[in-house]
Amino acid sequence: MKTLIIDDEPLAHEVLLHHSRMHPDIDVVGQCYNAAEALAFLASQQVDLILLDIHMPVLSGLDMLRVMANRPQVVLCTAYQEHALVGFELDVTDYLLKPVSAERFAQALDKVRRRSGMVLPPPEMTSHIVIRVDREDRKVELSKVCCVEAYGNYVKVWLEDGCLLTAATLKHFAEILPESSFVQVHKSFLVNKAWVVAKDTEQLTLRSGQKIKMGKAYRNNVSGLL
Repeated sequence: MKTLIIDDEPLAHEVLLHHSRMHPDIDVVGQCYNAAEALAFLASQQVDLILLDIHMPVLSGLDMLRVMANRPQVVLCTAYQEHALVGFELDVTDYLLKPVSAERFAQALDKVRRRSGMVLPPPEMTSHIVIRVDREDRKVELSKVCCVEAYGNYVKVWLEDGCLLTAATLKHFAEILPESSFVQVHKSFLVNKAWVVAKDTEQLTLRSGQKIKMGKAYRNNVSGLL
């Protein structure tokens, strides 16, 4: 999905780029810092989605939408909630308040996909995921992931030969990992069912030797796991 970011704040670009990297179907093809620059870009290149700020110098995001013909889907990203009604009157797909969280961004993209009629492959058909590590995207085979651990503002993806640290949330991984292969056993852990070799009333043992404590709220998730 070809995407254009339009915002006069460089930091806002960084946040949206970071969130976009978690979604392989999002391809950011341009970044503009005012409406005039964006209109010139759109005159020569078509996009499927615009991530648009409202308060920009000279021409606001809403005014820009009013002068556009045949515009693509638009998700407004702004610090001001009072323009939400006008935004939806202009038929925007969603309205995000800054600071934009990864979870809320993902929800907006789901709306974009539904509106455009995109059908993503079922999670059960997925054999790998792509995660952002430092400044590069890495393809990770799911069969090699033994567990996923929440770690502050990051997530540790534990593999058979070490772990990868990525800026994400455990909730994000719970949504993208296939339920047929992964189960949440603690507020901080998702485990690959195929890697579980033993369990008692308190913890699971993985074939990597790791011991994973089970949370009381997740006991039903592991019943019959072996």
